[in-house]
Amino acid sequence: MSTRTVVPAVAAEDRSTNPPWKRLLAGGSGAIWVASLALFLVSPVVAPGSLDYAAVVGMLPFASILAIAAAGQTLVVQQRGLDLSVPGMLAFGAVLASGLPQWYGWPAALAIAAAIVLPGVAGVVNGLAVTRARVMPLVATLGMNAFLLGLTFQLSSGTPAGAPQGLADFTKAKILGVPSTLLVAAVIFCLAALTVQRSIIGRKLTAVGVSERASAAAGFRVGLYQTAAYGGAGVLYGLAAVLYTGYVTTPPLFFGDSYLLASIAAVVLGGTALTGGRAAVVASGIGALFLTQLGQLLRSMGLPEPTQLIIQACVLLAVVLIRAGIPMIQHHLKRA
Repeated sequence: MSTRTVVPAVAAEDRSTNPPWKRLLAGGSGAIWVASLALFLVSPVVAPGSLDYAAVVGMLPFASILAIAAAGQTLVVQQRGLDLSVPGMLAFGAVLASGLPQWYGWPAALAIAAAIVLPGVAGVVNGLAVTRARVMPLVATLGMNAFLLGLTFQLSSGTPAGAPQGLADFTKAKILGVPSTLLVAAVIFCLAALTVQRSIIGRKLTAVGVSERASAAAGFRVGLYQTAAYGGAGVLYGLAAVLYTGYVTTPPLFFGDSYLLASIAAVVLGGTALTGGRAAVVASGIGALFLTQLGQLLRSMGLPEPTQLIIQACVLLAVVLIRAGIPMIQHHLKRA
């Protein structure tokens, strides 16, 4: 049997032996679900009112935006990269969505499309730099970040623009009491999870992330899939930027700085290994929800910012240690 037919056979066996919920949460992601549940149980005890409807509805749009950005970061991390262009991607997408209609008279729909597509093009350039020019992902994405931030400043002349009214109305709307941004994020994550976990393309992306050499031997176009991952990440960053622009109405030019470490933390908490391989996309979204609620809880307690950062770092470390410790405990129990 040729190598080309062995790989799909293994994938088919994996689909048949693992139940759907296990495939969906693949990647060592159980700890973040447990930690998130514990956080939401503790929140009303530590800070009464932190889970009131108004507080939750105010938190969910920002959690959704971070979750979409984290989904993009997940695609890059799956390919053993780390995307440092997140701040530039978000700033560029936001200035396109808000500035093109206000400064250049573009129709709002066309500006929003450009704000999603053009960061995707920038992501493709990142992918080509990594796969064709053999530039390290950190260097390639850091260079793209600097270029996009400079382009953002050039387009805006240092002055933020306001979001189109239709976009602002949509992102601030609620459907049956649920923020529209959350519904958009839910659709994105359903599509991403199905693509990554169930489709042939998703399984090839996983195989490429696990081993470029083995994937190339199996006949996969490694460079194409890696470039597609970077391009898909750029599209997701653009979408996150559009939602943020509409929700805050007038986004600061460099608001994306706060999303870089947060997106990486959400991916790590979600269980996607920095060494590549399986991507726990949904769990990255839960990691984003965890981080957003944790930040809101600490602020509602009135803690100074340095104390908040220390507590956040300790909690993140605890979750990572739990995630690493559970497999070890299971291994020892099986051997006992």
